[in-house]
Amino acid sequence: MQTTLKDNEVIQLELFTNRFLAIAREMGNMLQRTALSTNVKERLDFSCAILDAGGELVVNAPHIPVHLGALGMCVRSVCATLNLRPGDVAVTNHPGFGGAHLPDISVITPVFYGDTLLGYVASRAHHAEIGGSRPGSMPPNATTLAEEGTVIPPTLLIKKGQSNWPEVQRFFTDGPFPTRALQENFADLNAAVAANHYGANALQALTTQHGLKTVHHFMQGLKRISEAQIRQAFRNLPSRIYRASESLDDGCQLSVAISIAEDHASFDFSGTSPTHPGNLNATPAIVRSVVMYVLRLLIDKPLPLNEGLMRAVTINLPACLLNPDFTGPAEQAPAVVGGNVETSQRLVDTLIKALGIMACGQGTMNNILFGNAQFGYYETVCGGSGAGPNFDGADAVHTHMTNTRITDPELIELRYPVRLERFAIRKNSGGSGKYRGGDGVVREMLFLQPMSLSVLSQHRAVQPFGVNGGHPGNVGEQFVIKQNGDRHTLNAIDGCEVQTGDRLVLKTPGGGGFGAP
Repeated sequence: MQTTLKDNEVIQLELFTNRFLAIAREMGNMLQRTALSTNVKERLDFSCAILDAGGELVVNAPHIPVHLGALGMCVRSVCATLNLRPGDVAVTNHPGFGGAHLPDISVITPVFYGDTLLGYVASRAHHAEIGGSRPGSMPPNATTLAEEGTVIPPTLLIKKGQSNWPEVQRFFTDGPFPTRALQENFADLNAAVAANHYGANALQALTTQHGLKTVHHFMQGLKRISEAQIRQAFRNLPSRIYRASESLDDGCQLSVAISIAEDHASFDFSGTSPTHPGNLNATPAIVRSVVMYVLRLLIDKPLPLNEGLMRAVTINLPACLLNPDFTGPAEQAPAVVGGNVETSQRLVDTLIKALGIMACGQGTMNNILFGNAQFGYYETVCGGSGAGPNFDGADAVHTHMTNTRITDPELIELRYPVRLERFAIRKNSGGSGKYRGGDGVVREMLFLQPMSLSVLSQHRAVQPFGVNGGHPGNVGEQFVIKQNGDRHTLNAIDGCEVQTGDRLVLKTPGGGGFGAP
């Protein structure tokens, strides 16, 4: 292992890495236990991390990749706006400040040891309802940020130990599309504050035990190890330009040219389509998450995701649907809710295609949302993963940028007016090959009262690609069967009103195959 650490420090680094990991994991456990929403408590749609004094990600619990790679940019953006001091806690979901989409609310706590900034702890959780033009806060027809719900610029939730909830509440209630679940929002925010409080105390206790200099030293040492590992991975690849492009289902293009020169790589996203007219716009923080995740795939070592990986990388990100303009008011800013969940997945597809790492997985999170004026429910649904050079794809799993559970049937039927009729593997939906792509699933849900239904998905028109002669996976589809038997097909990004007795049938994509059958 190439590292600037002395040999006798390697064991110490491993111990400190696991100490940092334990703190991040316990933060996650605290957040889950104290949250109220199904989305956090049962689906585990949240992430927790520790960052150093420069706001760079040091270690994360194994939570949601699309959250984690973005947290460093979010912390640095918030710190450039707010002067965080002891006793402060900041909150934001603004995509112009390292956010992803509005349902993902980040809570950031600076950790001081005496008068010295030790680092930061941060939590990001998906709120299934924060307003917007449709229940669930992911409206398929949104064209502006304001239509997607509550927009929170960097704001002090707690200042010098004193809460600032009334000001934060105004963001949730005073906009054109206020939240439908304020108490649940506040309960989950309180849970994030509690999780961060635990993480801050644990990090301070670790520093008391081992000293400020030692903790800082091993934070930087972990990033140096990661940098050394990714530079070695680049050396193992031929130095050249790796290019790929992928079409979103509506024809918009994602393009990348990855230039590898010895131990450095540059990612150039020129050629990507301009700002999306709908909600598939991403943010630079999402792009950074995707790049960091794909870099991690190149390292065959047990290593937590951290920003040391990015020291061997440069990114050229022109103005495009991956980097739209968020400087204007929310009524003029582009919509982004699908960019976090869907464009991020398709961007991973594009990068792994360029590098030939593996075949395409389902490439979507299959977002299903329903609700009315009183509630909003959200879930992501599994599908097939892509095959690789010596393995078959897995059936019925979440892939790449998502890592959440699906709600248990008993809970969804207890808490919401729906009944789960079927949940099964979609046989033979994976692409054939020497190594076969994983199969998607079929999920069928019966609605027990009228409500609004929204769907955000991809790979409904473009098949998940195979590699080296492997066949592509099957595209997904979704439709509503009305109580009278009529069938209403839903597009990749779509919505409709459903009545009592209507049912949604969702068929998720399979993964691509690897190698000729």
